[in-house]
Amino acid sequence: MKYQTIRGTKDILPDEISQWQGVEAAARALFRIYGYNEIRTPVIEETGLFVKSVGEDTDIVKKEMFSFQDRGERDISLRPEGTAPIVRAYLENNLYKTDPFQKLYYIGPMFRAERPQAGRLRQFHQIGCEAIGSSNPAIDAEVIKVMTALLDAAGIKEYEVRINNLGCAEDKKRLSRILKDIFTQSAVNKTLCEDCRRRAKENPLRLLDCKNENCRTVIRGNFKDVKFLCAECGNFFEEVLRCLKIAKVNFRMDPYIVRGLDYYTRTVFEVTHSSLGSQNALGAGGRYDNLINQMGGPETGACGFALGVDRMILAIPPQTAEVKKNSDCNVLYIAALGAAAREKGLEILNDIRSSGIASAMTYEDSSLKSKMRAADKLGAKFVLIIGDDEISKGEAMLRDMVTKEQQSVKFEEVIQRIKASVNIK
Repeated sequence: MKYQTIRGTKDILPDEISQWQGVEAAARALFRIYGYNEIRTPVIEETGLFVKSVGEDTDIVKKEMFSFQDRGERDISLRPEGTAPIVRAYLENNLYKTDPFQKLYYIGPMFRAERPQAGRLRQFHQIGCEAIGSSNPAIDAEVIKVMTALLDAAGIKEYEVRINNLGCAEDKKRLSRILKDIFTQSAVNKTLCEDCRRRAKENPLRLLDCKNENCRTVIRGNFKDVKFLCAECGNFFEEVLRCLKIAKVNFRMDPYIVRGLDYYTRTVFEVTHSSLGSQNALGAGGRYDNLINQMGGPETGACGFALGVDRMILAIPPQTAEVKKNSDCNVLYIAALGAAAREKGLEILNDIRSSGIASAMTYEDSSLKSKMRAADKLGAKFVLIIGDDEISKGEAMLRDMVTKEQQSVKFEEVIQRIKASVNIK
């Protein structure tokens, strides 16, 4: 039987992986600059964690989670998002007692049972961060700045940041009532999709998150300039916007952003890219001031974002992607011709790898022309050619693959010469 990947999952092959590693390396370097520490949580959690945090009436919980009972008859789910597990870890491990303010980041796979299409997989990967323990609006701006700085570092251009203010829990209740009043009216309600007709009664905020084009037109036509924010939340958001301008983050206001998770309050945002088609969101995030307390912790604020790595890779311009692919190439390829040359090549290969220099060698017998093609395919900067003549002379021919220049070098001087050429001490 020939096995294949499960629908909605994909292999990340060797010729793609350097792009992924480049994005991840850029993220780790950036998070270090901004003072975030890495955290790794399990890919499986109790189902109740997501029901309580994300929301029982959200599409994620109702339709998209991979949930099952384990052998102990416990309800388990593959994590569909990163925030809830990190909040659980923050509380379970008493991180707030060590330091109430924690800046954490994560990189890893998430799982949702969605209909697979370009840019939307059932196993997808996210890079995200959570700043837990602060209610200062400057943190919202910092989180958004980190997100845009990461997109810049990955070489992604022409993305758009959209931002909205949901207000506090009371403001959200007020907004829900307004939406319910508007969209349960029969004349309007009958023009909505089946899901939205249900949402209008059960969870009206989800109306603003509908992806159905007809619903979006109806909702935008009936929901305009609604006043529901309290003065405190309005002032808070004004300070967020002021901090964003200081940080030189470009954004535009979008009153229809609510995000598909119930825990968000006040600041919410999305970043999109036109090249991704209908699945144009690169990432999103927001503030969640009530979640820590709802899960049994202290009353404290928090804010975070998540970027989809799969979609980031799709949005990287081809020329930038090619540079990233070639940036991690082998420095040296050893072309050994004959048994004695191969033995000497293995000796040099071992020594040069021990010196921290990326290198490769083909062990099979083949022509010099074939070996040069292999070196070129691997992106080698130099080729060390060893044959019977070189063995007798105690030296090899070193070829620069960029300039095409060749020069003889004694075997014992190969490592020193390569290090000098690539500025390795």
